[in-house]
Amino acid sequence: MKSITKEVVLEALRLVVDPELGKDLVALDFVTAIEITDSGVAVEVKSSNPAMHARTRLQEAVEFALERAVGAEVEVEVTVSTLKKDERTSETRKVLPGVQQIIAIASGKGGVGKSTVAANLAVGLAQLGYKVGLCDADIYGPSVPTMFDVTKEKPEPIEVGERTLIQPIEQYGVKVLSIGFFADPDQAIVWRGPMASRALTQLFTDTHWGELDFMLIDLPPGTGDIHLSLVQEVPLTGAVVVSTPQEVALADARKGVGMFRLESVQVPVLGIIENMAYFSPPDAPEKRYDIFGTDGAKRLSASLDVPFLGELPLMQTIREAGDAGRPAMLQGDSPAAAAFRLILSNLLKQLGKNVE
Repeated sequence: MKSITKEVVLEALRLVVDPELGKDLVALDFVTAIEITDSGVAVEVKSSNPAMHARTRLQEAVEFALERAVGAEVEVEVTVSTLKKDERTSETRKVLPGVQQIIAIASGKGGVGKSTVAANLAVGLAQLGYKVGLCDADIYGPSVPTMFDVTKEKPEPIEVGERTLIQPIEQYGVKVLSIGFFADPDQAIVWRGPMASRALTQLFTDTHWGELDFMLIDLPPGTGDIHLSLVQEVPLTGAVVVSTPQEVALADARKGVGMFRLESVQVPVLGIIENMAYFSPPDAPEKRYDIFGTDGAKRLSASLDVPFLGELPLMQTIREAGDAGRPAMLQGDSPAAAAFRLILSNLLKQLGKNVE
């Protein structure tokens, strides 16, 4: 049996390259433990990609490298773990390297106001002075161009180094990109899963997003190929799930939280937002009508041990603002803007950022 030392093990691991980052595990400081015993060697390493298939490939590569270095007769044990949320820095990823925080806005069910929430949170972050991007990944029903009043805009190509990239449209201090910019608004987008997944990947890899503090991603409703492609390609900081209080929406929201908690996904759920929580007539604001039920998302948050980020009332002004292409956050001190600001404050607290 060959003589096994820590230096021999490290030399072997220098030959194992993280496919996402293009650097070896030692250079990335992804080797967290090395234990050498009389019977063999055990190592613990990190993977930049949380997906199970990526971790399995990395484990196999490490095992192969170690067996070549110390001999096939030596017992080799390899443990691969995922980078924790606070370890997923812009320096440890290939996709969107200039973005500090990447947050998916999701919903289990369509029609709960997910895109409205994403648009207003993006504008709210920009109002606080952050550099913000909003990627409309709702491949089959892009609505962000309408909500930002940029339906007639067309992103232009820009030369960055030796590459030609897409320059996002900027509106209200937010960099916006949507598949809706590249499709005929009168034609339905009918794509199979793999084609939609490739299109989604291009929105991130072939776009000049630049340096951003936050990237919000407006996901399509449900759980499927688009969502799995996203978590495999993009290192999410976390996800926010939007629901209404009614039971049919809550059942789907529960599935959405469950998807992000899958062993093969492992994306932190930063919180649940209850949209259309109640209705107060403009001429009688003291009255409250719980049209879709009472505190459904709040109870779901408690049962799943997920933070409850707050509730949004059912307000005509929010709907009108979205249709007019001026998100409600632009309405100054209006009740609608105040409701979004409270939710945004709670979200930033989950990210360890205090809002005065």
